[in-house]
Parts: sequence; C-alpha cells; structure tokens
Amino acid sequence: MCRILSVSRSGFYRWLKGRAGRRSQANAQLMQQILRIFEDSHRTYGSPRMTIALRRQGICCNKKRVARLMRLSGWVSKIRRRFRCTTHSAHRRCLADNLAQEVMVKAPDQIWRSDITYLWTREGWLYLAVFLDAFSRRVVGWAMSHRLTDRLVIDAFSQALTNRCPGAGLIAHSDRGSQYCSQSFKDLLRQFGFRQSMSAAGHCYDNALVESFFGTLKTELVYHETYQNRDEARRSVFKYIEMFYNRVRIHSAIGGFSPEQFERLQGVA
Repeated sequence: MCRILSVSRSGFYRWLKGRAGRRSQANAQLMQQILRIFEDSHRTYGSPRMTIALRRQGICCNKKRVARLMRLSGWVSKIRRRFRCTTHSAHRRCLADNLAQEVMVKAPDQIWRSDITYLWTREGWLYLAVFLDAFSRRVVGWAMSHRLTDRLVIDAFSQALTNRCPGAGLIAHSDRGSQYCSQSFKDLLRQFGFRQSMSAAGHCYDNALVESFFGTLKTELVYHETYQNRDEARRSVFKYIEMFYNRVRIHSAIGGFSPEQFERLQGVA
C-alpha cells in the first residue's frame, strides 16, 4: 500500500500513531504566526503583505505556501468597495493650478495631498480631513468635525504644521472643494510661503493618493464598525491612523514598509 501510494513506511506508521510529520508541525507553527499577524492587522493583510510581515520577523516562507494556509483556514483580507466621487466644486471661489503634476517627489514635505471624506454614525455625519505626505504616504495632519466648514481643513493643516514644520515652497494639493478655496486657507498658505495646487476639473483621480487612503481606511475599519456616536468614531479613527496606519501597516508603494519605518530608513524620523 505504501509503495502504491508513494508513502514511506515510517511516515505511515507515524501517521498511524497520530504523530504529525515535520512539515505538518512546521505548517501548524506558521499558521499560529500568520493568525497573530492577521489579527494585529485588523484582519486586513492578504498573502502578499502577510509574506512580507513574516519575513520581517525572520520567518522564511513562500508566498504560495502562505496563501494556501490562509485559504485553508478561511482567513481572507477585507475587500474594497467601489470608489464614488463625492466632491462638490460648484462654487465661485478662486481656484488654483495643478502644480503637483509637475513635481517629482524625492523627499518628505515637498507635497502634501489632502481631501475630505464622510463617516456615518448613529448621531449623524462626521467629516474627516487629512493631509498626507506624498513621499512616505504618512498622514501628517488630520481633523474631524460634525460640520463641513473651512475650519475643518485649517485645523487639519495646522496639526500637520505642528507635527512637521516644513520649509517654504511646500505644495498643498487638493481637489476643488470649496473649503480649500477659502480665503482663510489661502492666507494660511501664503503666511508660510507655501504654494497651493488643485486637481483639474472632473479629474478626481489626480488626487488618487488620498482617495486610496480613504478607501483603505473604510475597507479596513469603517465599513466593519457601527458607531453609536461621533466620539466613538473619533477614537476609532485616531487609533487606526496614529497607532496602525502610520506606524505598522505595510504599504506596497514604499517597499513594504509602514510610513514611519520608511521615513526612518530615509533618515527623516
């Protein structure tokens, strides 16, 4: 029977006595490591990111093996929903040219990209504005409010200024939303010698970097939560951005590092 099934005698008797082989034991140990990382990532990592995370911990493994073990265990990463454009730019405020498309980003704090998204709670809408560094993909400043006003963008930008202290010449890029066209925000940029840039009309993907972040935030967190009130949503988003996304979450566009790790490797942090 062993000869016909291409199984060794020792392997057969080991199986008969209920002892797992070395390969099975190794897979069981690997699955424990995968489960721990999977839970730490809020159940968001698929096999490519999981393989990177395992190798960073000194665990040598093949992506196909990781994918097979995750599939057998039913561990599936969260799936992104279809993108919808929600920007309302039908206003008469002064616009700005698209300067960001002319710049090759080679260092931090050259271009900050920004946008606003909506989060639903049982208490009502909560609005989130972020400024994201185009070099490291790090969220350098963010703010939340129950009102969609000019102040929301100014608060997010002010936090970014406190965190980073960029030099003159920084480009602040956004879509054509009215909050970014406000005179108070333009005055703030002018005060520090920064330049304003905006996406072309009807080209929401000009700001795809921030749209991608919002998609990640909602896929990995918001769509799986039911916020009873705005304070609960604020705490949840704070934890995701400051404790997971910036510090831990692997980003394929920056070599499989988190934004904080990438900046440290570049001698920034």
